[in-house]
Amino acid sequence: MTKRIIVLIREDLRIHDHPALYRASQEGMVIPLYILDEETSHSPHGEAKKWWLHQNLEAFQTALQSINGQLWIDKGKLEDLLPQWVQNTNAQGVYWNRVYDPRVYERDLALARSLSSQGIDVQTFEGTLLLPPWKIKKDDDTPYKVYSAFYKSLRKEDIPKPLPSVKKVKVPDLDVEGLSLNDLKLIPTIPWFHIMESMWDPGEKAAIKRYNAFVKKSINDYSEGRDFPANGHHSTLSPYLTLGVISVRSLYHSLLEKEGTQVEPFIKQLIWRDFSYSVLLHFPESITQPVNEKFKEFRWHKERDHLEKWKKGETGYPLVDAGMRELWATGFMHNRVRMIVASFLTKHLLIPWQEGAKWFLDTLIDADLANNSMGWQWVAGSGFDSAPYFRIFNPTLQSEKFDKEGTYIRMWVPELKDVPNKHIYNPSEASMDILEDAGVILGEDYPYPIVDHKAARDRALERYHEIK
Repeated sequence: MTKRIIVLIREDLRIHDHPALYRASQEGMVIPLYILDEETSHSPHGEAKKWWLHQNLEAFQTALQSINGQLWIDKGKLEDLLPQWVQNTNAQGVYWNRVYDPRVYERDLALARSLSSQGIDVQTFEGTLLLPPWKIKKDDDTPYKVYSAFYKSLRKEDIPKPLPSVKKVKVPDLDVEGLSLNDLKLIPTIPWFHIMESMWDPGEKAAIKRYNAFVKKSINDYSEGRDFPANGHHSTLSPYLTLGVISVRSLYHSLLEKEGTQVEPFIKQLIWRDFSYSVLLHFPESITQPVNEKFKEFRWHKERDHLEKWKKGETGYPLVDAGMRELWATGFMHNRVRMIVASFLTKHLLIPWQEGAKWFLDTLIDADLANNSMGWQWVAGSGFDSAPYFRIFNPTLQSEKFDKEGTYIRMWVPELKDVPNKHIYNPSEASMDILEDAGVILGEDYPYPIVDHKAARDRALERYHEIK
């Protein structure tokens, strides 16, 4: 009898370089199964990512159909449902690509032991990262805590070549019913996602098209151009990577083949992702707790009104507000702006980084537990290899440097569109005549700054000195 193999689909919504699907397609009849389990993960999908997940599950269904397959769907606790699916389909094997959310990873280990003890062939593969998190370690077998050392070590390794796309699968005739995609209820009942729909095309073909356009247009300017939010020299591939719609190994090897191009800065970003997952798996407490023990004594301000103004993009600092409004409208924010708004929240407003991390997880379509925790701790100064505590971004100077013409600000803070470039970074310093000519009344059309930069900076430094 031909072996029946359940391929557990998670953060790998693609048919190219899909180790579990590829192996199963060679060894037997394939039962791709997606189980939405929102109880186990450290970070259930936020509302924006749920919308994005629905779009890409739909695209993945279409991709499977093109190779003679289909996707079965269920919802609930995976450790309860998967054994039922094994029994109901008479599967002899269960294959999956590993997921490194610590709770999910530990659950998967226990599940693999349980299924194996029942005679089920369980095989797991690396389909998420360049290399498994335990592969890159120091000579004393401890994980790296400094990115530069991690990068140098990983760069010496041979990264496995990506597997070819699965061309065809054999599917058993099953007398079982799963759920429909709509049964997962990932799409909001209130259609607030129209701007996201216009910006993001789901699926592998769209991801590969976006990558090719990035390489053609921007790869040589990426090192410098990526810091400028209005110029389009960033890849915008993170939403596809977070759901495994495009393979990180395929990106890595494709970049290495681009002779005459400046690929290393982008490769470093891919390796930073691996570093984040290494930290996540080895130090799971970093999701909610400061890695630097001293920060447990830090005196945060926790002003709820300030947090809400930050979320809504009503801080009175145009670049911060532009970033937060872009996030709300599109589910995305430029990386340089992410650092600026995170610094503003944790250092100007002294609001705990965990609050910002939660908001990002809920509103980003590229929400990624490892990158999110790592990024917020990096900015706050409490994580491994973090920015120094005294690095407090001045939002006005950052605007002048990275949005010199005010293009990005005008895009997302349109009430300031007629303010001259000289004052668009900080309209509170413009004269009443200038603001009147621009049709702006501070406090009505656009808010006054909710904190004074110098006073906020001095207060933050004082708090940081308390825990030195």
